[in-house]
Amino acid sequence: MDLGSYDYVIIGAGSAGSVLANRLGEDPGTRILVLEAGGSDRAITVQMPAALSIPMNSTRFNWGMKTEPEPGLDGRQVNLPRGKGLGGSSSINGMCYVRGNPMDYELWEALGATGWHWANVLPYFQRMEGVRGGGPLRGTDGPLKVTRGPETNPLYHAFVQAAGAAGYPISPNMNERQHEGFGPMEMTVDDGVRCSAARAYLRPAMARGNVRVITGALVDRILFQGTRAVGVAFTVRGVAQQAQAGREVILSAGSIMSPVILKRSGIGPAAELAGHGIAVLADRAMVGENLMDHLELYLQQECTQPVSLYPTQGPLAKARIGLQWLLTRRGLGATNHFETGGHARSRAGIVYPDIQFHFLPLAISYDGKSLASGHGFQVHVGTKRSKSRGWVRLRDARPDSLPRVQFNYMTHPDDWLEFRACIALTREIFAAGPLAPYAGRELAPGDEDVDSFIKRKVESAYHPCGTCRMGEDPQFVTDAQARVRGVTGLRVVDASLMPQATAGDLNAPTIMLAERCADLIRGQSLGPAEDAPLLASADWAGVQRSPEVGRDYATDRAALRQALLANALS
Repeated sequence: MDLGSYDYVIIGAGSAGSVLANRLGEDPGTRILVLEAGGSDRAITVQMPAALSIPMNSTRFNWGMKTEPEPGLDGRQVNLPRGKGLGGSSSINGMCYVRGNPMDYELWEALGATGWHWANVLPYFQRMEGVRGGGPLRGTDGPLKVTRGPETNPLYHAFVQAAGAAGYPISPNMNERQHEGFGPMEMTVDDGVRCSAARAYLRPAMARGNVRVITGALVDRILFQGTRAVGVAFTVRGVAQQAQAGREVILSAGSIMSPVILKRSGIGPAAELAGHGIAVLADRAMVGENLMDHLELYLQQECTQPVSLYPTQGPLAKARIGLQWLLTRRGLGATNHFETGGHARSRAGIVYPDIQFHFLPLAISYDGKSLASGHGFQVHVGTKRSKSRGWVRLRDARPDSLPRVQFNYMTHPDDWLEFRACIALTREIFAAGPLAPYAGRELAPGDEDVDSFIKRKVESAYHPCGTCRMGEDPQFVTDAQARVRGVTGLRVVDASLMPQATAGDLNAPTIMLAERCADLIRGQSLGPAEDAPLLASADWAGVQRSPEVGRDYATDRAALRQALLANALS
């Protein structure tokens, strides 16, 4: 069945695809087709922030992937949730809103992604944000609503104060001028409801009438005339269909599935494609390589005072919370409960934070399946710039087969230095004065050997990226405007473009990336920000922590980039 021609065919209705549909569809004369393999995101468990672990563990909203046996973790397979349905992973994630550090984007450009430095991307963060009470570097009128939790639990403040007592800087907003330090966190929640990319971008785009979305559309391959992308072949409930793209095909299926669809379309390493009987259109060795992720683990502490969220975990308490949320969109159901956190450097000589902390006034696993037997609190802590690299490869050529994924977690020696620092630094903060009245015995790791604990307990933070890396080097999959090398009329726009994972949760940077790519596709751009500070500790080379983050490198970007590259490539 031929569905006819559209200006753009977008593969994937996740974070990036939703943004593209909205921005490209601002021209009422532009016709857009969005293909999404999953279904609707209409569900209370998606909308209610505190219910985040439910859609993450649901086969309706999650592809249910696992990694191949990971050699650095003694062959353990790691869970890899990926969003399935409108909004993609923004409909199942933890809703933590973190721009990353401004130096992330200086590093992107230093690694070859020309034009992606901080002053150029800041206006796109501002355009997308609808921050309540935002400061001068924030956006207040954008579609993506960003709020802070109420921080009513005393443990939130005690954690931040303990970090300050341990010698770390305090930041009033880690998405404003000063990323490094500890303070309140933000979340993509709008009036007590998850603000996914589908809610913020896709539904308003569909309401205009020139954006068509087909759910249950399993993409087989991109269609070409010669080396020009001209359409997409897909199935809906087993019925083969295709649609034509007059201007471009845009692949926004995410860091796992975008390289898979490229490979099924004949773009990828020639030997791998030939091994699956796929004709090679463009031999691109890097497709599916350079896979990065954030890892994290939980340090849990007994709470000696009855102030944690432990009493809220019983069935009656959950029912009361759910009812209050249904009636008012308020209360404990209206927050993701990650209301304070921090960003720190693992050791002296690191320019900007490579460790992130998410604090939770409860001792429970991220998937909600393992709860401590009493009052407790924990930190989700992990590294942000692991040097380990993995891959995404075809299992076979069938469009309904999930790929083989291996991150090679913990296979670089620096990963071990950084994760040991994660545990040691967290223990220092938990032992600091402001938390002392609450801190009982350590629940995890407890007496277990640190390295054994890391191997056994480290988990993905669900931030894969880098598999269609952009940059000026001809070996990279895409150029700095997201165009796929070796063909025309085809772009990739999602987290797979990232040359380096950012220092924080990836959803906000992915949406920013799609916002800027939408302008690049239209041949326009916002001007660079005049006020774009690049703050770091003045003595980062000699100390691991400093209470002040006062030096602005914005006027000395050449020296900054040299230091950033030295960190990244050493």
